[in-house]
Amino acid sequence: MRIVRQRAYARAGLVGNPSDGYGGRTISMSVRNFFAEAVLYEWEDLELVPSSEDQSRFGSLEELVQDVRLHGYYGGIRLVKATIKKFWEYCQRRGWRLGAGNFSVRYQTNIPRQVGLAGSSAIIVATLRGLAQWYGVEIPQRVQPSLALAVETDELGIAAGLQDRVIQVYEGLVYMDFTPERMVEIDGYRCGEYEPLEPRSLPPMYLAFSDAQAEPTEIVHGELRSRWLHRDPNVLHAMQELAELTREGREALLAGDQRRFGQIMNRNFDIRRTICDINPAHLRMVETARRAGATAKFAGSGGAIVGSYPDESTYARLERELRAIGCTVIRPQCVDVGLLKEA
Repeated sequence: MRIVRQRAYARAGLVGNPSDGYGGRTISMSVRNFFAEAVLYEWEDLELVPSSEDQSRFGSLEELVQDVRLHGYYGGIRLVKATIKKFWEYCQRRGWRLGAGNFSVRYQTNIPRQVGLAGSSAIIVATLRGLAQWYGVEIPQRVQPSLALAVETDELGIAAGLQDRVIQVYEGLVYMDFTPERMVEIDGYRCGEYEPLEPRSLPPMYLAFSDAQAEPTEIVHGELRSRWLHRDPNVLHAMQELAELTREGREALLAGDQRRFGQIMNRNFDIRRTICDINPAHLRMVETARRAGATAKFAGSGGAIVGSYPDESTYARLERELRAIGCTVIRPQCVDVGLLKEA
């Protein structure tokens, strides 16, 4: 039996977010500790197999409520279905004939949900990669993030930006420029300019998250998008600041100035606070990390933070104090450890 298996990893936004959806710039890193995986295999019918996130049977009312808190009202099956439709439309426009024969597709993910680690887009990118391999087609790398984004914005009406899809397609550490002068149209999709950076230029990094403080991304981006469309001067100014801050972050990494890069991450969160209502529990995570001697900002939009620390004693203190308020703390793996050993 023919089987295709593809993965896409979680991500942490380091500088610039959320300006990627507003003509800005960002720097983002892969978090290979967590992934979504899509598996396609030959089947009589074209079948989409639900995962545990698509649960519709519960042992109690409390169990149903907890499931909604973790996964929202929709699981990942709608993402897979929309990805297949968008992939087919893209291939039709390119004039590619897809082979006959059906498949079954199932997905799984261990990315913590709704804490801002790009779990939904990982399902889409993994599925898109699986479909491309299954049918033997090559979608230009620069187009793939824009095609993945269209699954959510065009098909599902979800407000989102390109950052998550770019880092999940390119992986590692990437500087992204979405300013109007850098955007180009390829295969009918608007694409930014993407520059891979050396992951070893990063300072020691940590990632912390709390499942109990999960918050759907739509809550933040829906309101922000409305304010942007109404040309709110505070939002416009903040997005310009974040875009410029990202350029400074790139320069700091290229110069090997890790201390400066940490300060830039802190500044990113401080700018975000001027335009977004911050969940008090999420603010507590940032403040706890900073009191421990680390830098801290949101990894995305939700209950996850990311930052740098100067030494092991600081990391131990950081881990202890964040765990005391219910957070899981890890050292994010940006690239395959085997590749680092070979380099």
